[in-house]
Amino acid sequence: MKLAARVSQVTPSLTLAIAAKAKAMQADGLDVCSFSTGEPDFETPTHIKAAAIKALEAGKTRYGPAAGEPRLRSAIAQSLQADGLCYAAENVIVTNGGKHSLFNLMMALLDPGDEVIIPAPYWLSYPEMVRLAAGVPVIVPTDAASGYKITPSQLQQAITPRTRLFVLNSPSNPTGMVYTAAEIQAIADVIVAANVWVVSDEIYGKITYEPAQHVSIGSLGPKIFERTLISSGFAKAYSMTGWRVGYLAGPVELIKAASTIQGHSTSNVCTFAQYGAIAALEGSQECVEQMRLAFAERRIVILDLLRQIPGLTCGQPEGAFYLFVNIRQTGLTSLQFCDALLETHQVATIPGIAFGADDHIRLSYATDMTTIERGMERLATFVKSHL
Repeated sequence: MKLAARVSQVTPSLTLAIAAKAKAMQADGLDVCSFSTGEPDFETPTHIKAAAIKALEAGKTRYGPAAGEPRLRSAIAQSLQADGLCYAAENVIVTNGGKHSLFNLMMALLDPGDEVIIPAPYWLSYPEMVRLAAGVPVIVPTDAASGYKITPSQLQQAITPRTRLFVLNSPSNPTGMVYTAAEIQAIADVIVAANVWVVSDEIYGKITYEPAQHVSIGSLGPKIFERTLISSGFAKAYSMTGWRVGYLAGPVELIKAASTIQGHSTSNVCTFAQYGAIAALEGSQECVEQMRLAFAERRIVILDLLRQIPGLTCGQPEGAFYLFVNIRQTGLTSLQFCDALLETHQVATIPGIAFGADDHIRLSYATDMTTIERGMERLATFVKSHL
């Protein structure tokens, strides 16, 4: 069968592929320590589930507005206003997860040949979405010396007359780094001067560790706000990964365009799931803090254990729930490392090549302490055999 050319331009998600392989091995009875999926291991908070159940019982099972339930759009706008972003409900579209919000954005904003600047390491789907929208991903490498952060100078040098969009992800997947307010302000100055757009992927915005603080670029003044788009969702902070509720915020014209695209593709997000999202925003945020504190504790433990392994190096993440580990001293590529580690020691990790850094691997510590301790012991044994 002849498939569309666009399919050959993108690669399948390595994170999903490895997570699926790990689950298959577990189903076969193998004791797998999985650090692969960026998915909190907590149950969705009870009050959120109860709201969805109540909505089901109230008959909230029919088609809804393509752009989302009005009450949820308003609640999202209010939460963004609390972060210093002056959005109204009409500036928000509810999407099938944060990933879908970014896909809609690329489809609505990019013309063929438009360039999108993406700092590396990057979340693996950014370049693929750009390609699917017929855009051109422009990858700007960063390294540990800069904290895996793009500098204003690098951004300025990457901008061309074809530049349409810059992708900012803080806290970052896969590195866990968080830009400071001063660093974001410097980037904002470049964006405003160049008159390009920035999409701020803030899916991990509620998961930071002191002294780091999440600062939304659009909150730094009216000029940068006018050039800012916000992508986020409920998956990470509220442990709602399977609910598939995300959102995009921006100018009304763009949101209407995204709604048109969504109206002809997926239509509305699952109606009763949206009522769970309303409860997430309007209810107590104690559940978010409890999960954040658990991640903070796990971060200390896993980082300490990993730093005891000769041949591996890793900076301290300031947000999200990932370690981005340098494996260069082993002499293995990231695919070789992860495949062998999973096959011989039943530890699932993600190859850094998926994120634009083949000398790294990503570990998610959104898992229990027992798995962390056993997994790090197995990792140490594996690395010792390759040094």
